[in-house]
Amino acid sequence: MANPDIRKGMPSVELPREEFERRYRSRFVDPAFEPLARELDAIVAAAWDGYSNSRKAPRTRKAGPGFADPDYDLSVDWLAAREAIVEAQRRHDDAGETPRILLINGSSRSEHTCPGEMSKSWRLAKVAEPVFQQMGLAVDLLDLSRLTSEFGRQIHPCKSCVSTAMPLCHWPCSCYPNYALDQTDDWMNEIYPLWVAAHGIMIVTPVNWYHAPTGLKAMIDRLVCADGGNPDPTSTHGKKAAEAKALELKGWPYPRHLDGRHFAVVVHGDAAGAETLRRSLSDWLTDMSLVQASRTAELDGYIGYMEPYATSHQALDQDEDFQEETRNAARALATAVKLSREGKYRRPDDDLEAPRPK
Repeated sequence: MANPDIRKGMPSVELPREEFERRYRSRFVDPAFEPLARELDAIVAAAWDGYSNSRKAPRTRKAGPGFADPDYDLSVDWLAAREAIVEAQRRHDDAGETPRILLINGSSRSEHTCPGEMSKSWRLAKVAEPVFQQMGLAVDLLDLSRLTSEFGRQIHPCKSCVSTAMPLCHWPCSCYPNYALDQTDDWMNEIYPLWVAAHGIMIVTPVNWYHAPTGLKAMIDRLVCADGGNPDPTSTHGKKAAEAKALELKGWPYPRHLDGRHFAVVVHGDAAGAETLRRSLSDWLTDMSLVQASRTAELDGYIGYMEPYATSHQALDQDEDFQEETRNAARALATAVKLSREGKYRRPDDDLEAPRPK
């Protein structure tokens, strides 16, 4: 166990140039690109050069003071994301700043793409929003339905660096953008600072087949770096697995970068699974050392139970109790945040040391 090896043996994923070009050109099937054939040839050649030479981060600069290896070249994208998180943490800690709530619509449904109709989660988020504002809190509304309806909005999947070694998972995530693999337009570098700046998080979501919707689950997975992640990629010289394993075995502290923020969860369904998902979300958030605002701030239930999907919005219109329960969840979260900011809330486990910090 003291000298772990690095296991390899999966088949190669390297593409020959012909297959690379076929896939790359497939995004230009619109006849509008036909007059640009010469320009596309040049672009494809440049893209192949980046792919074949594995230029994940073509623009870098020296890490500089404050890092384990100041001379290591860090991606300018990662450095910008880190600066945004540092600034968000400064605002979070500033007693003169208005306390912030991050209100998340977890539904993928949007009137601006195929479904042609807004989601009930969006409506419930908008039910909660004025509650926070009336109680003197600032609100950042994160609408994850933009992943399905807005150009250039993506959350790429987690690459599971944690399972190799915790220090290999950088805070914020350094896996993206990867220009060589065309893994760009990743939204998480904008989402991380929203979580950091927030004093309270409220997630409003439907249940999809007993699970979180795709976009919400993608964000959850990519927030793994907030729970024990390494804030210094130079300490592992990028993604050097052996260095990360050695660093973890020396004794890793598993820093909780979102520690102490309060949360509320509202999960709704139409037939099954709402309680299961609500419990899973609550467990996830508490595992990251966020704090349950109260039992009132955790809500699961059904809107139009076993009724047609076609009339689900009318069912929500009529379900004034669920709307009021959503407002109560927001009120409970807002109260917890205000008490905490005023120094009137103290976690009973604040002074306890976990024997197994992982």
